[in-house]
Amino acid sequence: MPTKVTHWLILFAVCTASAAQAEEPLSAINWLSTSQQDPAFSVAGPTNGTVANQPAVIGEAPTVKGGAVPEAVSVTVLGQASIDAVGLLPGRVTGFPNDLWGLGKSAEIATKIRQMSLDGLPSLQSLFMTTLLAEAAAPVDSTGDGLLLLARIDKLLEIGALEQAQALISAAGPASSSEVRRRGFDVSLLLGDEEDACVMAKATLNNAAALAARVFCLARSGDWPAAALTLQTAKALGRIAPTEISILERFLDGEALDGTLAPPPPLPVTPLYWRIYEAIGEPIPTSTLPPAFAHAELSDRSGWKAQLEAAERLVRAGALPGNVLLGLYTEREPAASGGVWDRADAFQRLDQAMIKGDAAAVDQRLPVAFARMRDVEIESAFASLFADRLSHLPLSGDAAQIAYQLGLLSPHFGTLANSPLGGNDPRAQFLRGLALGNLKDVTPTDSMARAIAPAFIDPVVPEEAVQMIEEHRVGEAIFLAMTLVQAGVNGELVKVSGGLSILRRLGLETVARRTALELMILERRG
Repeated sequence: MPTKVTHWLILFAVCTASAAQAEEPLSAINWLSTSQQDPAFSVAGPTNGTVANQPAVIGEAPTVKGGAVPEAVSVTVLGQASIDAVGLLPGRVTGFPNDLWGLGKSAEIATKIRQMSLDGLPSLQSLFMTTLLAEAAAPVDSTGDGLLLLARIDKLLEIGALEQAQALISAAGPASSSEVRRRGFDVSLLLGDEEDACVMAKATLNNAAALAARVFCLARSGDWPAAALTLQTAKALGRIAPTEISILERFLDGEALDGTLAPPPPLPVTPLYWRIYEAIGEPIPTSTLPPAFAHAELSDRSGWKAQLEAAERLVRAGALPGNVLLGLYTEREPAASGGVWDRADAFQRLDQAMIKGDAAAVDQRLPVAFARMRDVEIESAFASLFADRLSHLPLSGDAAQIAYQLGLLSPHFGTLANSPLGGNDPRAQFLRGLALGNLKDVTPTDSMARAIAPAFIDPVVPEEAVQMIEEHRVGEAIFLAMTLVQAGVNGELVKVSGGLSILRRLGLETVARRTALELMILERRG
């Protein structure tokens, strides 16, 4: 059984009142809205609407809009460290410059982070995660309010990287704002650390805030009378919604309400109420909630099926390392057929054939296992587990082609590009050329290949990115590259070359090649 791993988010999203009414997960935007039930634990960012401008350049006239009065500029004490500079990965690890944000404006960078949406390209997901965790100087206009830090934390939560978010919150230390600590409360709940959550709540809350959290923490500490008194007082003063009263009364004295149905959960579902419903024996399925909630299914308290489905979901989002799947898929014999059971069965059969070194069995089992992994879009994680070993087997037919593609999806893509398993047809030649960064005398084989090729033959960096690079706004240039490539995935193939060209211009050659290979092999289109 794997140990704790990386995962996500904080508050809410809408879920159905019963498993029978399960729907697809809702948009991440809903999870990051202010919780009407518990505003003290909102994941929403600062609401003052202030957008600080970069300081005026010495010797230049100030910029004006609508009149002769210059816009307000931010003021920061020289030499004072900004909380926006907090990170987990130093430059020697990321390879990024210390002035990653250059002359960029905090509010604009934060907006770009919040709007970023990457789907199905593991190399870009990994690069984005690295950017969010990078230790770098704060933008020049940073006022120390943590606007950029909050945006980074929220995006980590949104994509399910709870442990990274928690580490970033911890790194912020005592200087962090109540907004940061409130996120820490929810992260602790989602990670199953109620004691830490309550310690944080006690340090963060004031007398007028978060009554439900106070009731929960008092009860958890064993002070049931104080918890009941707090609830009754809030009820008498009309400071808590009727729905919440019903839920908390059941939480405090479930036996008195035996035989009655639990009320539907408040909307949106917060980590606090998710834990409360779990405590009263009415767990809310995580499949309809944001990925952050899936982390809870990885504990030993959940069944094997729930663990598998949660792990697949988080691996696909880039919030969980693929090697966790090896331990989970092989933990026990599948209990049935269909869905996740078929994936576990196919994985186990291939793993057993690999352990025996039985090439004939691998020839038969690899295509089935690969098809099942493709069903849930975790081919790259699958490649990281098997590609190197597959390259040493004398495979044939479809299995040989799949093994070659897995090699190109793996971290060893450069070495495995020359594997004889790939053959020498036009598509294999193009993939080999991409892996080696040389497409001269290689013919593109389809529309995606034709969109990719210019970036490796005659790269043209979009003017917008050129300006960003000149202003040392490397982080924003990376975001632009990701956005352009993602637009290609969504059908605007003409933008792919520009995105890949930016990555190459920034020295991210390996990321550019791996992204191009994923575009070709994973076929994430539209």
